[in-house]
Amino acid sequence: MNAFSSEIVRIDLADRSYDIVIDSAVLGNIDLYRDLPAATSAVIVTNSTVAPLYAARLRQALLVRFTEVQVVTLPDGEQYKTWQTLNLIFDALLGNACDRKTVLFALGGGVVGDMTGFAAASYMRGVPFVQVPTTLLAQVDSSVGGKTGINHPMGKNMIGAFYQPVKVVCDLDTLRTLPARELSAGLAEVIKYGPIADLEFLTWIETNMEALLARDLRALGYAVKRSCEIKAWVVGQDEREAGLRAILNFGHTFGHAIEAGLGYGEWLHGEAVAAGMVMAAKLSQRLGLVEGNFVERLVALIRRAGLPVVGPRLSESDNAGRYIELMRVDKKSEGGEIKFVLIDGPGTAVVRGAPDALVREVIDACCLRQ
Repeated sequence: MNAFSSEIVRIDLADRSYDIVIDSAVLGNIDLYRDLPAATSAVIVTNSTVAPLYAARLRQALLVRFTEVQVVTLPDGEQYKTWQTLNLIFDALLGNACDRKTVLFALGGGVVGDMTGFAAASYMRGVPFVQVPTTLLAQVDSSVGGKTGINHPMGKNMIGAFYQPVKVVCDLDTLRTLPARELSAGLAEVIKYGPIADLEFLTWIETNMEALLARDLRALGYAVKRSCEIKAWVVGQDEREAGLRAILNFGHTFGHAIEAGLGYGEWLHGEAVAAGMVMAAKLSQRLGLVEGNFVERLVALIRRAGLPVVGPRLSESDNAGRYIELMRVDKKSEGGEIKFVLIDGPGTAVVRGAPDALVREVIDACCLRQ
């Protein structure tokens, strides 16, 4: 693997600003943790898959900075992003008499990061936390920007808070242990930035797809860096998703419906977003916002990443109706009207509604037949 030079991307949010450190072999670098808020105790929240790989290394580094370092191991999977699992974190914090200076560390993928952040936002009304993402999806998206939360059976990420970490540490070496399916799922969140914000990046992804799939560290490092730069720019202007930040949900309105409709964990988040991007792109084309050749270019790239380009059936009787029903329970919906992130010409995005009849046509065309 080719080497990657260390990079730092700054999230500029006034007194809540923080750095995203992107490098290899940094998870156990004690120097990265010396500037954290003063505290005697730290809690590493991880899951049953990641804990055996990286928890001991991180704990050893933190023991140079903290007197006590506890490890809380959660079950692994989107289906466990629930109140019940969240309470395991609170049980550990209360059981160890953690105070409001205790620093939480989210060691894992998006599920661990979202739940740890929500626990940090809630425990004693707010304690500091650090994101240590170990999946590509978490490094390029979910660990950055302060969205935290859990799922509800009726909707994904509908319960949560905006709460920023004090630092994000992306160790590219952790991507070596990712299953191929998880790597592809992460690439969905990399790809999404191109059609909505940066055509040059889209072209770069097309050129470097084989290197990304082969886990070339220079390629992965640049993908993480550029994705974080785009997200940092957006979040810096719209931290709480009042407007611009919603464009980062390209493909997610359809994708969240897939996850909720199939049952959390049946499809990985990135897989659902991939199929959702195809539907959103096709809807953009039907509305006359983008040409068909650009849509086909995007679909071809998603397919090359090893991701689904056809959505699943969520109902045998009225598949499109079930999608629409689930999409009405979406944070972008207003007054019952579904809002979609659409491609408003290559490299730009718009958030707007669409006629139900047209949405039905797109879903029927983009999903598995009976």
